[in-house]
Amino acid sequence: MFDIAIIGGGPGGYVAAEKAGKSGLKAILFEKKDLGGVCLNEGCIPTKTLLYSAKLYDHARKSEKYGVRAEEVELDYKKMTDRKTKVMRKLVAGIGLRMKNAGVEVIKGEAIIEGRTPEGAISIAAGEERYEAKNLLICTGSETFVPPIPGLDMSANEAVVTHRELLAIKEVPTSLLVIGGGVIGMEFASLYNSLGTEVHVVEMMPEILYTMDSEISAMLRAQYAKKGVHFHLSCKVTSIEGNRVNFVDNEGITHSIESDKILVSVGRRPTTQGFGLETLGVAIERGGIKVDAEMRTNVEGVYAAGDVTGFSMLAHTASREAEVVINNLCGNADTMSYDAIPGIVYTNPEVAGVGLTEAQAEQHNIAYECFKLPMAYSGRFVAENEGGEGLCKAIVEKATGRIIGLHMLGNSCSEIISSACIAIERGMTGKELERIVFPHPTVAEIIKECLI
Repeated sequence: MFDIAIIGGGPGGYVAAEKAGKSGLKAILFEKKDLGGVCLNEGCIPTKTLLYSAKLYDHARKSEKYGVRAEEVELDYKKMTDRKTKVMRKLVAGIGLRMKNAGVEVIKGEAIIEGRTPEGAISIAAGEERYEAKNLLICTGSETFVPPIPGLDMSANEAVVTHRELLAIKEVPTSLLVIGGGVIGMEFASLYNSLGTEVHVVEMMPEILYTMDSEISAMLRAQYAKKGVHFHLSCKVTSIEGNRVNFVDNEGITHSIESDKILVSVGRRPTTQGFGLETLGVAIERGGIKVDAEMRTNVEGVYAAGDVTGFSMLAHTASREAEVVINNLCGNADTMSYDAIPGIVYTNPEVAGVGLTEAQAEQHNIAYECFKLPMAYSGRFVAENEGGEGLCKAIVEKATGRIIGLHMLGNSCSEIISSACIAIERGMTGKELERIVFPHPTVAEIIKECLI
């Protein structure tokens, strides 16, 4: 009998398993593919590995403005993708070692929930084996949403791909049309634009990265338009015919573009089917598993974390939700807070944001002040980003002076947004942050300077 069974070995599942094992709980982890889940094997890590290579390629080709002349810079796409695979394998092996060191039993295979035993335990089948646990944590993640567009048949059309197939291609496509200007879509647009591909982005909303700060999203779009990316906003794809994508704009005019590859990137949906969830009577709400602040479902002893809840579909959210589950099982009261969940877009330049945007503050009827400072105010940024543009933007609640949002455009912001996360989670005011000593010269200083 296990204290906890965990279905799904992604950022929620393996974090929960390791923490459970180190806390003295007898834990078993089921993963039907590879440890690390979609994030490590098909998403976050492989894309960021390729994006880093693309960024180095950009720097090498433009190094002369830094006083470094690099002639005949060449791209070796096979070497890039081989390195991506090496990085993934190394990290998967590392997670396996962490599970072993924590005493977690790992089962590689598809887990099927069979329901409750007469004694009240949760029964799970994997292959021909049966396992029982007192508690169950569901971390089955999400899958790419494929919209019902006429002609969108990936089984019959090799031109149409999701991020998974695009990561597996053997050569750089001549052209790429991205359906969806969200985070995934923009990261692939960034990657292949750097590698010389003609890129088109078709987005139904009036701006890319629609859930992020609109001013910063527009600035990023403007920079990529200068780099040659073609944006088609407020446009709806109506059909796909082979390599041709047909779409209509907000004036009703139909357009058609042919592309070597067509990336479908319009979002993801929770994976709640195919593993016997219905045998327990777990409640589903808006497509995901309904949970409370302690990640408990409506069924005693059953929890859920990560994308399967359909709420904050980010790897770091999943990991924190998993910690909440294990903390409570171990008697350490804990609840999940979503006030300071950072969102990052690993384009070149990067985008990072945490807390409320201006639009969200207005939706919640919160009176606020907005403070802005160009990234060029940071000496370190200017030294390392010749000709680069960026912005730091802070949202402060008028009534309390608390920092409720911070949004940035500029390289290094993915690494420095954490200080804003801490400030927002702790309810700090701008005056309180002013007392914190930031090292100089660093790009991170821009956060403090913006609020002074």
